[in-house]
Amino acid sequence: MWQQVYDPFGNVVLSTIAAAIPVVTLLVLIASGKVKAHIAAVVALVVAILVSVFVFTMPSGLAIRAALFGVATGMFPIGWIILNVIFLYRLTVEKGWFKVLERSIGGITPDRRLQLLLVAFAFGAFFEGAGGFGTPVAVTGAILIGLGFSPLAASGLSLIANTAPVAYGALGAPIQGLSSVTGIDPFLLGAMVGRQLPFFSLIVPFWLIWAFAGFRGMKEIWPAILVTGVSFAVPQYLISNFINPWIVDIGASLVSMACLIGFLRIWQPAEVWTSPALRTRDDSVGTLKIAPGQPRHAPDPGLGVTGGGAVTANGTLAANGTMMAYVPWIILCVILAFWGTNWFKGIVNPIFTWNYPVEGLHNAIQKVAPIVAKPTPEGAVFAFTYMSYTGTGVLFTAIISGLLMGFSPLRLVTAFLETIWVLRYSLLTIASMLAIGTLTRFSGLDATLGLAFAGTGFLYPFFGTLLGWLGVALTGSDTASNVLFGGLQRITSEQLGLSPILMAAANSSGGVMGKMIDAQSIVVASTATNWFGHEGTILRFVFWHSIALACLVGGLVMLQAYVHPFTLMVVPGP
Repeated sequence: MWQQVYDPFGNVVLSTIAAAIPVVTLLVLIASGKVKAHIAAVVALVVAILVSVFVFTMPSGLAIRAALFGVATGMFPIGWIILNVIFLYRLTVEKGWFKVLERSIGGITPDRRLQLLLVAFAFGAFFEGAGGFGTPVAVTGAILIGLGFSPLAASGLSLIANTAPVAYGALGAPIQGLSSVTGIDPFLLGAMVGRQLPFFSLIVPFWLIWAFAGFRGMKEIWPAILVTGVSFAVPQYLISNFINPWIVDIGASLVSMACLIGFLRIWQPAEVWTSPALRTRDDSVGTLKIAPGQPRHAPDPGLGVTGGGAVTANGTLAANGTMMAYVPWIILCVILAFWGTNWFKGIVNPIFTWNYPVEGLHNAIQKVAPIVAKPTPEGAVFAFTYMSYTGTGVLFTAIISGLLMGFSPLRLVTAFLETIWVLRYSLLTIASMLAIGTLTRFSGLDATLGLAFAGTGFLYPFFGTLLGWLGVALTGSDTASNVLFGGLQRITSEQLGLSPILMAAANSSGGVMGKMIDAQSIVVASTATNWFGHEGTILRFVFWHSIALACLVGGLVMLQAYVHPFTLMVVPGP
């Protein structure tokens, strides 16, 4: 039994710097733009192993096993989701259905800013609620590319938009994970997060359009942005506080989409932004002035959302077949909503599950104080719940949709193999990223970084929130970050006389802003937009957005911790 060491140098500053070396190496290599993402990930993994073994005294055998365990968890479920989402997307592209979908969305509104609100924010939030784990970025990034957005815009803006819904993603998985390590009722945690994130559900749509079109471009469509934000934030608060934390994103996203589409039937901006490129110094570039009294937009005949559904003999859509273009995505929504329920998992998991305790790693490492109250063994069980994986639901969607589109079974198999080949480097990168995150957790490097944040005293509500941000940046998952630092948040908050419900929730709320800079999400975005090798460009674009929004969340948590009347927003304990 090896006990984790959190201060190998006997100096907090030096130990913290050493613990940060692997993640800093990864981010610097990616941000440089000179090293391919999969190479950067492998190099950073090697560095993480060396630091764990030679600085933090982790036995080399444990380090190798932890890294391999991370590879497996990187491929399943994360890589499995991405593989099948891109497989479905490529099928719809091959048959021309995706092009019709793009034109149909353009028929709702030709304004690129409004398309972003509808696709990246509202539609993406639905996929976050239903599937999580990279699904929304993969889907919305692909749609935005098809609509003509530049790869940087499609990637970066999808990442920015996929923030406010993350804490309730995958049918509340982050809240459930947080509850499991803190012992706090998930309904209390969900309610507290629901008293933090709605503020940012209002802010993020404005932030998203400002990042794309500049302040002037944002100001011109503020009514639509406000409708989008309010219609998401209000249901987010109400569902999380008065129903449950599991269906928050699904309910809020459906309300937001319906309200935005309904509002656009009675309102369109006086100036329509037709350029899909990111803003330039001249915010008027890419806009089309429309004279008063003229139609705001004119969708292509036969491509409205109420079109019929004819399919030609070769599988391509006829002009009036717009609704058929929506069929794969409707099937995906239905299957994911069903796939993520505890009822379905309760049926299939006992039958289709392979639990494999990693020999030589499972319960061979102990977490110790001050991370936990008493020495606790770290389990390492690879739960291969292959039937209930979100990616498996996506695969079923792709097969059903492929048959509806006229693909032969043989072509579906060859198309799947082609997708694996196209994504080979992305899958290697994701596996390496999760290997780093898993090794970081088992070696105690993450705890060393967390303790540095916990030593900030009065400012802990702010830095504790940033700890959640760091956790997601390291692991690529709000759920993993909550499991990683949830116990630490509770212990530290109780020592400082703060509400453990507040600080546990702050870990999740702060973590959502780290979602846009974690390497796994960036690789997903570059893959979905077919912009391989530009991960560094995407990281540089979103990094400061991530930092700024995380600091704003930290500021709100500080107010909730100390300043009346914000303190009244804190959910009381049982």
